Amino acid sequence: MHEHVLPLVDISRLGSDNLEDRLVVARDLDRACVEAGFLYIRGSQFDGDLFRRLVERAKTYFALGESAKMESYIGLSENHSGYVPVGEEQFGGGTSDLKEAYDVNIDYPHAEGRRPLLGPNIWPKMPGFREDVLAYYQHIRTIGHQLFDAFALALGLDEDHFRAHLQNPPSQLRLIHYPHDAEAEDRPGIGAHTDYECFTLLFATAAGLQVVNKDGEWVDVPLVEGAMIMNISDMMEIMSNGRYVATKHRVRKVKEERYSFPLFFSCDYDHVIEPIRTNEAPRYQPLKGGEHLYNQTAQTFAYLKRRVASGELMLDNAVPLDSFGLQEAGVRA
Repeated sequence: MHEHVLPLVDISRLGSDNLEDRLVVARDLDRACVEAGFLYIRGSQFDGDLFRRLVERAKTYFALGESAKMESYIGLSENHSGYVPVGEEQFGGGTSDLKEAYDVNIDYPHAEGRRPLLGPNIWPKMPGFREDVLAYYQHIRTIGHQLFDAFALALGLDEDHFRAHLQNPPSQLRLIHYPHDAEAEDRPGIGAHTDYECFTLLFATAAGLQVVNKDGEWVDVPLVEGAMIMNISDMMEIMSNGRYVATKHRVRKVKEERYSFPLFFSCDYDHVIEPIRTNEAPRYQPLKGGEHLYNQTAQTFAYLKRRVASGELMLDNAVPLDSFGLQEAGVRA
């Protein structure tokens, strides 16, 4: 990974009926993910109008007063959805992040099969919010599932390998608002971390993201017009048996107001995550996907930490937050 430059992969041909076209993209994706845990993707699939509508909904929502936003507080939800106030999350060093968010999971209405991250979403009483957010969610989810097929090809598997494990995944979309306050203390927008799931697709309105390169240095990730930022996460590191590595990243104190919209792609809650390349010895232990995701979330969010501290919530098989990915210089996992 060169400073200020990430690989860029055009994924347009993932929609082709020709397998060879899809294989070309899979090879490009594989090369980029081996070279750098972060990359840009662009494609004819992207609908810029959905993104612009999402930005407008986010701006309108976050401009509400605190009491109105807290009516949809994430701690009131069944599936970890809703409003996340400033200070609710803590990553590296125990410092509260300087951001607020609205989190949306797959909207799972059924009584059977619910899990800690699988249930009905909380929605604010704002006309058009649910409709525009869900339209964006479904659009990016479709692109993400094309990428799962490409990863299967890249790892030498049948193209449909992941499809059986993507029925109701707890894949989360976050609408994140980083307010700018020149007088505020020098707190990061979001602390250093790897993402817990398989991979992340991100649109943002301003720069601020930084990643750790292979020399252990923090480097800026500039925005590229018309492209999404993509990164490898913990579970894909495991499934690829370390061929792809989850990359630690953070958002520095922002220089301007910033909105960011990552969608974190998971497999189904009960799917066991383990190395899937059959031609080499496994370097990772199997891990229960949903359990890992919930455990990492519960080590980050204040409302879940309170439940753990009170004994209301017990975590099984939890691992430290920094168990995956490249580390910045001087830090070991």
